[in-house]
Amino acid sequence: MSSLSNPETGSLGISIRSAGLSAVTLDAGRIAFRKEAAISKEEGTVDQLTAFARECVQEAGEVERIGIAVPGLISSDRNRVEFSAAFPELSRTELGSMLTDALGKPVSIENDANSGALGEYRFGAGRGAESMFYATLGTGIGGAIVLNGEIWRGRSGFAGEFGYVAINSDGLRLEDVASGPNIVRRALSRIHQDATSELASLDESDLTVEKMVESAVRGDDFALMMLERTGTYIGSALASVINLLNVERVVLGGLIMNAGETVLESIVSRARELSFGPSFRDLAIVSGELGTDAYAIGACIAGNGK
Repeated sequence: MSSLSNPETGSLGISIRSAGLSAVTLDAGRIAFRKEAAISKEEGTVDQLTAFARECVQEAGEVERIGIAVPGLISSDRNRVEFSAAFPELSRTELGSMLTDALGKPVSIENDANSGALGEYRFGAGRGAESMFYATLGTGIGGAIVLNGEIWRGRSGFAGEFGYVAINSDGLRLEDVASGPNIVRRALSRIHQDATSELASLDESDLTVEKMVESAVRGDDFALMMLERTGTYIGSALASVINLLNVERVVLGGLIMNAGETVLESIVSRARELSFGPSFRDLAIVSGELGTDAYAIGACIAGNGK
């Protein structure tokens, strides 16, 4: 049974992402149990998620409730996956009810960006902030708004859709240029201009944003240039968020933040250029501290009804 001093006790958090499944339980803010598994394209997503969750319940000990972080649009009652581009099989399913029936435990579904925000706010780079905007920058782009410790969901439950922010007058959205597949698309259109890049030797089908990030960390000029340009797009969209919300802190998570300070600096520089000065002066823009653990940790918190 959970306690007021340790409210996450008894809650299991699971994250489903393109990289695989991960699960945690927490004890006094520390990860007490962790399990990971790959996702097979040959098996049904729901079946794999159910089997993984069942194994976690058996192995983790006392599990009273479960939160699941899913990339996509989640209904306001946190039961139905309205749409998931990453996992189309989950779209239009009452996933919460299905898993509750299968596992015999109450299950709530949460958007992955909201989950990441809860994790970073409670135990990561958002600690101590009264207001926070969180962005997840990876295969897709999402966002979440935290006010006084709670996710602000908006009227329909879809507040914070950062990827849909327009970055020019033609209606180009941030997702169109800064999501993982679109970063790769842009890179493929220019890679022939830089034969010195280690990425130039790859077949087109082998180029991924993960490899671009790895190359950037090793100092590859082309990879750094492409990710720095991506950071400029993100900073442009982020300025709109800053001007509208005037939050205390912005936390940036997701794959491309693993590329290091170059990306963060390009985001901050562009956001500073386009933001209302007084709002920007009182703002901290930081990288997340929890990495991909943020999603499962946040799902654990969400499973407790937060």
